[in-house]
Amino acid sequence: MINNLPGLLSLFFAATVAGAINSVAGGGTLISFPSLVAFGEPDIISNATNTAALWPGSISSAIGYRKDTKIQRSLLITLAIPSFVGGLFGAAILVFTSPQIFTLVVPFLILFATLMLASKDLITRGMKRSSGNEEDLSILGRAWGVLFQLFVATYGGYFGAGIGILMLGSFSIMGLRDINKMNALKTPLAAIVNLTAFVFFALRGLVVWYLAGLMVVGAVIGGYAGARLATHVDPRLLHYGIVIVGLIVSGWFFLKAF
Repeated sequence: MINNLPGLLSLFFAATVAGAINSVAGGGTLISFPSLVAFGEPDIISNATNTAALWPGSISSAIGYRKDTKIQRSLLITLAIPSFVGGLFGAAILVFTSPQIFTLVVPFLILFATLMLASKDLITRGMKRSSGNEEDLSILGRAWGVLFQLFVATYGGYFGAGIGILMLGSFSIMGLRDINKMNALKTPLAAIVNLTAFVFFALRGLVVWYLAGLMVVGAVIGGYAGARLATHVDPRLLHYGIVIVGLIVSGWFFLKAF
């Protein structure tokens, strides 16, 4: 249980960094979730509290991107539906997972998220800063987007790390090419997934509220600042740093679980 000033300040800093990372490159959970566990919170409680803390950061990021980038509302609404359904389903799976099983699964989830981040360039190789128009998307492209978003949201409701990368890859397959529009689309969808899971976790009593509140402030500050500063940050350096942290964290969780 985190109840001392240094621990609380460290957690606030971790949430701020996580919010900024989520808005720029994705993978902030690889910072904030292990921070909760490292200070003694159980894995499932940490996951639920982390979800509660980070979704407002997604909203602030969406507002930050909205100042520069317009997205088609019909596409956002189309993908919002599977985001809600999947987020709810994934959260329900987590709630009914035993703590022992989740502790064994966590290292693999973190490693998976880290590998997704590591392969970001391969996933997004087809993306270019072009005029990619959402109105030109085919029916097949939209159908793929709905189905894959349901999978991403289910995973996101259960754990969440790396959903931004998965969504960017899916958007590329759908036919989107403008990376700014894609980032502007993924942030509100991520917020829907996390908000849905958060409400479910809260109703089940899994959220440590004073920690979540502290992290919300940090995540909102970091999320908005990250969105506004995204064009001034070298994404490659940030990307490599997150991958290295992810590998270290996954190794720690493997040692902890096995």
